[in-house]
Amino acid sequence: MVDQANTFQHYLLGLFAVANNIPAIAPFLALVGGLTAVQSLRITAVASFSAFLIMVVSMLAGAGVLAFFGISISAFQIAGGILLGGTGMSMLSSKSTSGVGEKSVASSADQESALLSQAIVPIAMPLTAGAGTISTVTLFSESAARTGTTLELFLAISVMSVVIFLIFHYAISLIKILGQTGMSVLIKVMGLFTLAIGVQFIVSGVSTIYRGLIT
Repeated sequence: MVDQANTFQHYLLGLFAVANNIPAIAPFLALVGGLTAVQSLRITAVASFSAFLIMVVSMLAGAGVLAFFGISISAFQIAGGILLGGTGMSMLSSKSTSGVGEKSVASSADQESALLSQAIVPIAMPLTAGAGTISTVTLFSESAARTGTTLELFLAISVMSVVIFLIFHYAISLIKILGQTGMSVLIKVMGLFTLAIGVQFIVSGVSTIYRGLIT
């Protein structure tokens, strides 16, 4: 009999805790600022689908992939923290959001490709689905395999991906509400939080490695 802790609701609540894209909203808004509705929708879809793929791959082969490359969760946290730190510094040093919009409205194929790449890294990973998500889904997958609830886990991942898409989609409305000045202030404030999250990732990774060395 399947334990209550391994139900769809349990998996979904766990994913809400680690795979929410709130930390990614400010960088996402900086990325789509000034873009057309079609371009913004495309970036939203790419970011959300990328997060979905990250979670599905983690469910199917998360532990195996990291072990194959000899990468620990701690090392992944440190690498993600460095990436987040760079993103936060970039947000803090940005002068306005208009540059993104002006460049992307008349974007070439190369510029659009660069925007889509940023939708994947760092928006989808590690800001939305990072080390915490990968490790959580990996642990869930091991439990699901034992209890026969892999389908429930996949459904939870699918629902969470839709939630991520909706959060990104409606966050775009903030651009119209706040205006350029408000967006500039928001991006700088969230840049500080993004930098802090990156530092926390690094501290967590280093702490885990240190504890492993002294035990």
